[in-house]
Amino acid sequence: MKNAMVLTILALAVSACAHFGEPPPQPGAPLAAVKQRLGQPTNVYADGADTMLEYATGPMGQYTWMARIGADGRLVSYEQVLTSAKFGTVKLGKDDKASILRTFGRPTQVTHYASVDGDVWLYRYKEQDVWNSMMSVEFNRQGVVQAMVNGPDEEREVRRR
Repeated sequence: MKNAMVLTILALAVSACAHFGEPPPQPGAPLAAVKQRLGQPTNVYADGADTMLEYATGPMGQYTWMARIGADGRLVSYEQVLTSAKFGTVKLGKDDKASILRTFGRPTQVTHYASVDGDVWLYRYKEQDVWNSMMSVEFNRQGVVQAMVNGPDEEREVRRR
């Protein structure tokens, strides 16, 4: 039974890798072609006249792809958004929960710290495409970003004894 479960999980992981290992959809592709290539998004967000399709890899995943669909129903851009460079675009005191969702998709986890007066959203990612990291996006009570703090992803960290 245990071996069957392991094989099932392995098969799902391989199929997910194969799915995202194919060439990405190209700008100008119609929405139907994007969905046929990528499948159903994990979430959909409105961004002005555009629509953002989120393709997240799950709570332990370090990659989320966002497909921007223009008002004309065609793909404008497709990018992996959990990157150091993309986190660097967040504007403290200006960005809010809605803009963070449109930019990075759903968080790995939502938590609260005694030192923060609002929610903290955690995103797993690869710092500089090398280190297993966790980005903490700290919000105030009004839902506006107050701080961004990155550090090691303790669940992926090798424990030293």
